[in-house]
Amino acid sequence: MAGLGVQAEQEPLLGDRTPGSREWDIIETEEHYKSRWRSIRILYLTMFLSSVGFSIVIMSIWPYLQKIDRTADTSFLGWVIASFSLGQMVASPIFGLWSNYRPRKEPLIVSIFISVAANCLYAYVHVPASHNKYYMLVARGLVGFGAGNVAVIRSYIAGATSLQERTSSMANTSACQALGFILGPVFQTCFALIGEKGVTWETIQLQINMYTAPVLLGAFLGVLNIILILFILREHRVDDSGRQCKSINFEEASTDDIQIPQRNIDQVAVVTTNVLFFVVLFIFALFETILTPLTMDMYAWTREQAVLYDGIILAALGIEAVIIFMGIKSLAKKIGERAILLGGLVIIWIGFFILLPWGNQFPKIQWEDLHNHSIPNTTTFGEIIITLWRSPREDQSEGPTGCPVEQTWCLYTPMIHLAQFLTSVVLIGIGYPSCNVMSYTLYSKILGPKPQGVYMGWLTASGSAARILGPVFISQVYTSWGPRWAFSLVCGIVVLTITLLGVVYRRLVAFSVRHGRSQEEPS
Repeated sequence: MAGLGVQAEQEPLLGDRTPGSREWDIIETEEHYKSRWRSIRILYLTMFLSSVGFSIVIMSIWPYLQKIDRTADTSFLGWVIASFSLGQMVASPIFGLWSNYRPRKEPLIVSIFISVAANCLYAYVHVPASHNKYYMLVARGLVGFGAGNVAVIRSYIAGATSLQERTSSMANTSACQALGFILGPVFQTCFALIGEKGVTWETIQLQINMYTAPVLLGAFLGVLNIILILFILREHRVDDSGRQCKSINFEEASTDDIQIPQRNIDQVAVVTTNVLFFVVLFIFALFETILTPLTMDMYAWTREQAVLYDGIILAALGIEAVIIFMGIKSLAKKIGERAILLGGLVIIWIGFFILLPWGNQFPKIQWEDLHNHSIPNTTTFGEIIITLWRSPREDQSEGPTGCPVEQTWCLYTPMIHLAQFLTSVVLIGIGYPSCNVMSYTLYSKILGPKPQGVYMGWLTASGSAARILGPVFISQVYTSWGPRWAFSLVCGIVVLTITLLGVVYRRLVAFSVRHGRSQEEPS
């Protein structure tokens, strides 16, 4: 984890400035430099643990929910999954505003403490005599609320890095987040060896099993994270050139520090970047959601095969994302963030265009569940994603496979060939991380050296809203109209997004560039 910031840390402290120039007056001391990067590394770890908190139980929520409360159905599962993003969406602007006016240790520690308490609640949801599913809903919502500290993390890193360091630092932050999403399910798989029964600590009614051990590990790591923040994190702020600045939440700023310039932020660029970020996360969230039902319908995979093969695909996408995050830093120095964002959207469009069904070969039809007088019905969000959580041990005999005849489009829509599907996955795996990190980087540069907590809170909230609406949108369109309409609409959304980016392209520049205090980046 510590190695992620090495390249950025090797950048010159003062860029191309020379002795005798006006900008040479204030030099960052070696002690300040080391303290600044120690603090940034601690926040890399915090970002990693935040994403682990989401993904470490994602594969076991459904069987655990069924175990603790038999009244829970697939619709309720959808709410449990969405509660994390809902909590994060609500919390992000709150923690962001808090971090603008107080030391950022405060919202970080409080948010992590909420996550620790929520994980402990999750471990005890089996104890109440009734309404257990609602306790799980609250627990996951509170974990998401605690994850609202992502806004504080990104605003801190944006304020503690120069323009020269920004892209690299934001890429490292996104890489830590992606790594957390990859390793979370791996940790869950390891804890599966404990089994459903596990061991029970009767004195405190604590069951340690395959469902509760991951969240207890998350709680322990959260406590460790709080300790590290208390003793290592320090408040740092530098301007776009890398000089120390005063800020509202700087605890003891020296009178020699540079004052933050009081100039207006380009609100059109801010709103546009929020829209771009929403679309990027909306598209990837719907892709993750539709992955399992699409492969089961097109290739007649069983539940076991779908969980295994799609799990491998998602893991490969995560690894691909980390590689992209690491390699994109040098590319951004050559062609600029805007060009990479535009290129990433084009690649995403190509990926979804390739997914459109072509030819005259049709998927296998699932006839076995067809009954007299049955009519096509609309599958709920929870039912669409249910195969990701269904335990193979529930049912030793796999049910019928293929495209359900209740989905009438199965009868006339050509299948998506496996090579077609895999090519699309690779392209989306390139485009999404490129757009993700460039959106964050451009946004932080547009905002400039002012405290960014509230603005980062809105950006995180827009991403959370996208993760809620994306699955709902694709589940309804795919079930009713099929992949041709679903992916055509996605292609249309991407085209509109590329058009929007083209219209405001010249306005998406750094705060210091806009006000003539720095040279334009490559474009």
